[in-house]
Amino acid sequence: MRRVSAAAVAATFAVGVLSGLASPARAQVTAYEGARLIVGNGSVIENATLVVDGTKIIQAGAGVQVPAGATRVSLAGKTVMPAIVDSHVHLSGNRERLIRDLKQRGYWGVGVAMSMGTDNLELLPMRAETIAGAARFLSAGRGITRKEPMRPTHQIETEEEARKAVRDNAALNVQMIKFWVDDRDGKVQKVTPAQYAAIIDEAHKAGLRAAAHIFNMDDAKELMRANLDVFAHGVRDKDIDDETVAMFKQRPNLILIPNLPDRGVKVDRAWMQAGMPADEFAKLEADNIDRPRAQAFYGIQARNLAKLNAAGVRMVMGTDGNRPWGPHEEMQDMVIAGMTPMQVIVAATRNGAEFLRLADAGTLEAGKSADFIVLDANPLDDIANTRKISSVILRGAAVDRTRPIQ
Repeated sequence: MRRVSAAAVAATFAVGVLSGLASPARAQVTAYEGARLIVGNGSVIENATLVVDGTKIIQAGAGVQVPAGATRVSLAGKTVMPAIVDSHVHLSGNRERLIRDLKQRGYWGVGVAMSMGTDNLELLPMRAETIAGAARFLSAGRGITRKEPMRPTHQIETEEEARKAVRDNAALNVQMIKFWVDDRDGKVQKVTPAQYAAIIDEAHKAGLRAAAHIFNMDDAKELMRANLDVFAHGVRDKDIDDETVAMFKQRPNLILIPNLPDRGVKVDRAWMQAGMPADEFAKLEADNIDRPRAQAFYGIQARNLAKLNAAGVRMVMGTDGNRPWGPHEEMQDMVIAGMTPMQVIVAATRNGAEFLRLADAGTLEAGKSADFIVLDANPLDDIANTRKISSVILRGAAVDRTRPIQ
């Protein structure tokens, strides 16, 4: 057995991946030893060992017997958590940019990205591809709206058109059905109750779940009555009332993706600088200011999240848009809103994987895909420590983090 550092193994794996010299025919067994293991299911194991054979975890826990001949990597003083599952993103519409999106997410420790309803359907076969150093790609295909110029959706006017849109998506084996119930400040018409009842019914006939983009509390109530499966946003127009909380509690299988907005406060973004081109970082910094209106908007949604979390609503983590580093900001925003770091990590790992029906993701247990983040500090002490990334392993191979993904 040979003992090497985590950095050396990461560098070796990265070179192998980049050069194409790594051979898939003979799996490499590696034992990562001595770390604090955040399993993803709410438990923590101190001084743990994670044994990886090729792309899979074969052992995880304390007192693990390391197989003879395994490469041993010391992670003493480190914390290991599952790769992040981002359950609500909107990815690019051509192949080259989509690959970049997925590789950027890999850089930031995201193992799965669920694109919610604005995808180029010609790219859906990419879901079956394994791209080195990249997050997995899942899709809700083309979502359903009323007439809305420039939005790449099925745009409907009748209940039958709504049902056909669901059937067209189902034929592409999408992961779920997305639709919008939002007039965008009076600029467009909402999908009507009769139309979304048809969407939900047709989705369920196809064995799919239906996810709604919402804004208003009253719409949220009607959607729950229509047997909705997933809220792709929380209520944003006002503080939710007791009836709304009670309705959530009556539906234990209902999923909420809070998708909190920017808090509207100037923050330290130095942690992001090494991970992106200088011009992109400069653009972000130009908008890094205090904005009172944004603070008030965040406040509504943060209070609503706190109420629903206290009521036991099942949360998953999503970021909306196309910010590959966004999960680290979103997780901090969820903690600031009142969730504990452990609750947020579970939402962003196990809950997300279960939500997306990925049996091999979300937790660090035997039989799971070897997708994890090695951290220099404990995120249970401070959720911002998810940003202190030592290395990222996806499908057993280290992601190249020596330079930004261009």
